[in-house]
Amino acid sequence: MTRRTAADAPVGAELPERVFPVTRADLVRYAGASGDFNPIHWSDRVATSVGLPGVIAHGMLTMGLAGRAVSDWAGDPAAVVEYHVRFGRPVEVPDDDRGAEIAVRGVVAAGLDGGRVRVDLTVTSGGEKVLSLARAVVQLA
Repeated sequence: MTRRTAADAPVGAELPERVFPVTRADLVRYAGASGDFNPIHWSDRVATSVGLPGVIAHGMLTMGLAGRAVSDWAGDPAAVVEYHVRFGRPVEVPDDDRGAEIAVRGVVAAGLDGGRVRVDLTVTSGGEKVLSLARAVVQLA
């Protein structure tokens, strides 16, 4: 992996859009890895009984995929020195072979001291924004 440099990341530079498919099988794998077996992530009956439209992806899975888009762009996961989001709306994952898609776009919004940049993210699923105030600080090489 080649680390991103200041020449690669001027203010206004756009990160390439990343689209991550998320299926029910992915939710099962994530539940096993995270230990989060809340039935809203696998049971339509339970999810709808608590007012959700259906099974939803784990919020931390959504956050993690957006973070992956940044770390892949940066060229090194350790280059992401700060990262935070607010969870805006859940990602509904249909019970079919396609599931849902989480699209991540980003832009270098500001240059910071010490060779760092702030990357602002737009994270959507089904055309709806699912994370808000999503941003990362990246240490450039």
